Amino acid sequence: MSTTPDATALPTITWTDDDGESHTMAWRSESGARPPKRVVLADDTMNADTAYRMACEGTALLWRGDFQNARLLLQALARRVERKPHKPKAAAAGAAPKSKAEQAAEAFHLHRKAQGERARILGMLVLPFDADHGVPLRRAPDVRAAGLEAHGPADGPYVASLRELLGLVGAHEWRKKGVPIPTLGQAKIHPHYAVFSPVRGEYLELINAAPLPAALTDAGKAGVAFDIGAGTGVVSALLAKRGVPGIIATETDPRALACAQENLKRLKIDRKVQLQQADLFPEARAALIVCNPPWVPAKPAAPVERAIYDPDSRMLKGFLAGLAAHLVPGGEGWLILSDLAEHLGLRSRAELEQWIDAAGLEIEGRLDIRPQHPKTGDASDPLHRARSREVTSLWRLRAK
Repeated sequence: MSTTPDATALPTITWTDDDGESHTMAWRSESGARPPKRVVLADDTMNADTAYRMACEGTALLWRGDFQNARLLLQALARRVERKPHKPKAAAAGAAPKSKAEQAAEAFHLHRKAQGERARILGMLVLPFDADHGVPLRRAPDVRAAGLEAHGPADGPYVASLRELLGLVGAHEWRKKGVPIPTLGQAKIHPHYAVFSPVRGEYLELINAAPLPAALTDAGKAGVAFDIGAGTGVVSALLAKRGVPGIIATETDPRALACAQENLKRLKIDRKVQLQQADLFPEARAALIVCNPPWVPAKPAAPVERAIYDPDSRMLKGFLAGLAAHLVPGGEGWLILSDLAEHLGLRSRAELEQWIDAAGLEIEGRLDIRPQHPKTGDASDPLHRARSREVTSLWRLRAK
């Protein structure tokens, strides 16, 4: 079970009720949003235009009405956010024309800014929660199990946004149903809350197709593979299915470690995989080291986005810098990376190859695959041009 800091360690939110009495309660936000400074009570009598204006101004709406009406109001707020135009700034007079890479990077940053503003506004509709994670509102669903899975036991009642609750409930359903993995013979991986779900399977196809290094068949420690950034444990499971005799999987996130442990046990391969809480590499060497780092060098806005966004390519650079020192002779490092950042103007292919060379590595080979997710064909997506050209690659790297 995953846990976050108890209610006593959480910040607080304060409001005044209709009788003028002040109330203070713990504030919980997975995205790290600060408690709203101004809070008003809201119920079924509040119309969407008023709610939208107040949310834009930074006023939180603490809902006291019917839960299902709160969901309808959130949908109405979302429609109003989407109608608001996001106009790019006009170029200064006499400014040099921007390159395609600069235009792509600007489009990405404007898209992220719009996403952040949308999240801020929608996050202003907040709910009370009991100490058991229940929602004390009319027609509220029973979300206690989802809250306990995500947060562990709470020390007392708290307030959180409806938007985060819906994400939490969605994650709870994913965890119950699981995600079928074709490369595992349709066996399911069950992602936990805030642990990235392996819904994009093309990188797993690459791992399944790449030739295993001969060093894996050698005696002793040479038969070991590392899975750097284990997440749900899906990469470790696939390596075990391919016959890798021993695997050490590392993770820094306690939620991900618990998720991987549960999945590996369910798949009955937990004895083949040793999980370690570590930043990147364990204190050993291996014949195969696999890493699927976040693909986009940008700041994540929520814990689950850490699997997508990596500020300044920290994990990618760290993996490359330490790889040679952790490979046995003849061993390989497999770097799984999308080139989306290149099409967004956030990182060039030349930079990546320079980092590889500077780390004392050479490229043994590369396998490529085009992604199949729906956004690649969605022309209305602000990042459609970049997504439609995206290629995911498995880079086979060796020490020089």
